[in-house]
Amino acid sequence: MSGDFDVSTWGGGTLLGVTMDVLTPKIADITAEGVSLSGDLTGEELGLTDTDVSIRGALAVGLDLRAVDRTICVTGVVEGTAVRQCVRCLKDFDDSMAFSIHVAYEREAKATPTAAKRTDPRQRKETPALEAEPEEPNDDLYYYVGDHLELAPMLREQLILASPMHPLCSDECLGLCPRCGKDLNEGPCRCGEEQTGSPFQVLRTMKAKLRDPGER
Repeated sequence: MSGDFDVSTWGGGTLLGVTMDVLTPKIADITAEGVSLSGDLTGEELGLTDTDVSIRGALAVGLDLRAVDRTICVTGVVEGTAVRQCVRCLKDFDDSMAFSIHVAYEREAKATPTAAKRTDPRQRKETPALEAEPEEPNDDLYYYVGDHLELAPMLREQLILASPMHPLCSDECLGLCPRCGKDLNEGPCRCGEEQTGSPFQVLRTMKAKLRDPGER
């Protein structure tokens, strides 16, 4: 069933008749022994748009979730078919993809009441000029609130990150003619190999003049 995943514990065998929504698993169900989820998800369930990644059919997703202290480690594999546009010939093509996931979740810290209201404004002006630089965010670290994990944003982001910057339908793609726009994979066009006034034409003219100094 799309969106519902089979659940099993890592050492305790399959839990018959139990299903867990892969996109919002309960924190209480994730233990140190871990749980494994496997099933299918659609691009619509992940909130994907055509500008993000266009998915053909469903994605096969397998995830292992394990609680380590206050951190929930998520590993797994995503497989499926994406519809991409070739940067050379501009045609859509099916691209088989498979990539691994290695991320961690931590509970988002609750906002504590600020003490600024009780602080003398003159003291705030005495803040040292040198301040510690903020740490760069960890791309593999996500946060959760409440009693469930929200995995859809993470899966969506990982799908986008796994997409090639310059997709090619094939390494041998010849692309489009820059003059007439014909797809050169379908055969050569009628455009000349060299345009009039091109650097190669200018070079040939200069060589001809050097061979015949009297030509003007």
